[in-house]
Amino acid sequence: MTSEKRNRKQPLLSVEKLSVTFNTDDGRFTAAEDIWFDIGRGESVGLVGESGCGKSVTALSLTRLIPSPPGRIESGAVVFDGSELLAMDVATLRQIRGNAISMIFQEPLSALSPLHRIGRQLVETVRLHRQISKKEAWGFSEEWLRKVGIPDSKERMYSYPYQLSGGMQQRIMIAMALMLEPALIIADEPTTALDVTTQAQIFDLLQGMKKNFTSLLLITHDMGVVWEMCERVIVMYAARIVETGSREAIFQSPAHPYTIGLLGAIPRLSAGRQRLKDIPGQVPSPFNFPTGCHFQERCPYAFDRCRQETPPLYDCGDGQKAACFLLDKNE
Repeated sequence: MTSEKRNRKQPLLSVEKLSVTFNTDDGRFTAAEDIWFDIGRGESVGLVGESGCGKSVTALSLTRLIPSPPGRIESGAVVFDGSELLAMDVATLRQIRGNAISMIFQEPLSALSPLHRIGRQLVETVRLHRQISKKEAWGFSEEWLRKVGIPDSKERMYSYPYQLSGGMQQRIMIAMALMLEPALIIADEPTTALDVTTQAQIFDLLQGMKKNFTSLLLITHDMGVVWEMCERVIVMYAARIVETGSREAIFQSPAHPYTIGLLGAIPRLSAGRQRLKDIPGQVPSPFNFPTGCHFQERCPYAFDRCRQETPPLYDCGDGQKAACFLLDKNE
């Protein structure tokens, strides 16, 4: 077996027991607890859950982008293409960011410099990782603006971020993430500010990247997008992973009550004018997670053990796992 074939069988990214905390004026809280998952080469994985469950913190921690302080990676390992990112020196990690791993941020203004024109930022991104002339980088960048649906791309190269709409800023961020053809794209709600037509165009671009064996970690609230874009799904709730499995397993036979609630809230044409189902209660404060299962206060099936112990991930078969005592065959 060739080394290339062996590499393709090994995960591109492997996350093990990743825990992240934040120290704030109100106290210390855990934003991500014992997170684990793998992403294969050329695989698309969806990370879903309600706002505040730890999805974005998990994504930022993979390349050590969480602000420190107040954030702190307490434990865990993040292995990318055989290299441990959490133990890597900053200079080497910077070469990986944007080149081998690109991230599309939820808020484009947090990643674009307000002091420099769009063209300069794109050109510098390209030339930082590619040995090409400024003229070549300029033409290459301009072409990518056209690919992500920005009209008058030649003129937009001379614009400052504040002169562009939120949707255009987001498309520029997407162009910066895709243009270097990274091995892994981490996309945090990448099309929130875009109209439906442009969303479809961006998702087509992301799908096209898979032809180059590019992997995708897609963070989203939209389960419809997950169905269209992802092969596997990871469900998070209150800083923990509660279920993971193939797209078909999660959508057709969800095992965790929280996953069942999420899927029950999806609008369906067949439902007519019926009221959408919701999950009763509120997501608990990270300063005051309940003992045991974090979902127990909102779960209609909770019993005493759920309030006392943290459920492990039980094997449901075919790679699907869920953290729920209802799956314990000894109960």
